Parts: sequence; C-alpha cells; structure tokens
Amino acid sequence: ALPQLIFFGLLIGLFYFMLIRPQKRRVDAHRSLLESTRVGDEIVTIGGMRGRVQRIDEEDIEVEIAPGTVVRFVKSAVARRVTEDEVEDESAAESGEEESA
Repeated sequence: ALPQLIFFGLLIGLFYFMLIRPQKRRVDAHRSLLESTRVGDEIVTIGGMRGRVQRIDEEDIEVEIAPGTVVRFVKSAVARRVTEDEVEDESAAESGEEESA
C-alpha cells in the first residue's frame, strides 16, 4: 500500500510541474499583457488580425485595422503586442521585396 501511495504522490507532483504550473504562467503572462496594453499600441489578435488600439473598455477593446475601420474584440482575443523591432523588421523585409521585384 505504501509504494502505491508514493507512486500516486509522485504522479500528482509530475502533473503539477508538467501541466498546471506552465498553464498558470501563461495565464499570468496574458493577464499582464492585457493590463499593460494602452491606446495607440499595435496588437495582433488570436485570429491574426493586426491593428492599433483605439479604445479599451472593461471587457472589450476597439482596434483600427485600416484607416477608418474600427472593430471591437473581447480583450482575451489579444494575442500579443507588436514591438518597434518587429515593425522595423517588417519594413525592411517589405523594402527588400520591392527592390527584388
């Protein structure tokens, strides 16, 4: 009976370190991202839509995806914030494509 209890305890510990703890880190990181997002930030949604934040409510966020086109998303749909480095990399890549064409 004791070896079975030890095995069961190790199994619970393994599940905690392999599944529960990493998920909690991801949730905390996403919560931090949402709390730090400000009007004017460029974001990418979980669906891949890019845009600039226009307004932030308690549960929703309004994003301008094209000049004059504003859509409303649930805050949890924000996947990441686009950094200045990513914007510069994309600009350089687009310039390189235009030169080779």
